[in-house]
Amino acid sequence: MSIHIKSEFELNIMRRAGKALAEVMREIEAEVCPGVSTMQIDKLAEELILRSGGTPAFKGYGDRSNPFPATICASINDEIVHGIPSDDRILEEGDIFKVDLGIEIEGFYSDMARTFAVGKISNEAQKLIEITEKSFWKGIKNLKAGAKLSDYSKAAQQTIESAGFSVVKNLVGHGIGRNLHEDPQVPNYFEKGFRDLVLQEGMTLALEPMVNVGTHLNSIGPDGWVFLTADRKLSAHYENTILITKNGVEVLTQ
Repeated sequence: MSIHIKSEFELNIMRRAGKALAEVMREIEAEVCPGVSTMQIDKLAEELILRSGGTPAFKGYGDRSNPFPATICASINDEIVHGIPSDDRILEEGDIFKVDLGIEIEGFYSDMARTFAVGKISNEAQKLIEITEKSFWKGIKNLKAGAKLSDYSKAAQQTIESAGFSVVKNLVGHGIGRNLHEDPQVPNYFEKGFRDLVLQEGMTLALEPMVNVGTHLNSIGPDGWVFLTADRKLSAHYENTILITKNGVEVLTQ
């Protein structure tokens, strides 16, 4: 495992990237409503990222034979992550809509995700969104230099499962910096065989609980990108890029 501890110079670029990304996400949230297509949101996101001086991190990412074709991952209801935006995917009243978004500025990356309510949603969907976000904040509460990675994973899992939901296990958070995905991998759960490590000041991580109403099991769609819940029940996603400091955590995408 190769973990890059960031210098203050590098962190200042990552702070700029995180702030720019958070501002893009805020503008996206204001446009989420019934009748809007996921492609409209994607075009807006790309325009805002370019205007901020950044580059979309996801567009063209992955295998050359099937690179990701869009700026955002746009996942609706039972789609967990990596949904591809389309003119034909129209947001409807009662949907929950996940936007995963990445930016690159001066060679450094930032990554975040949010789940938005489209109009009025069910109580169950609202609880799912709230618990997913809560699991992130509970997970980072005790993180600082000298703490363990598993301190995050255990707290996130406990928050999710005590609410009656399940943690997606085959998709995890990750280190981030000069690359969109770096070591270490960060599961949102703890079990035998967990690859733990002691956190150091200057580590940057993208922590992202993915939470399902029903089973944690999932499948990949025919496009080779989108992950769907196996029982087709709802899923939510919440992500921030964070910095480990001597005394705690700095959230870079706030």
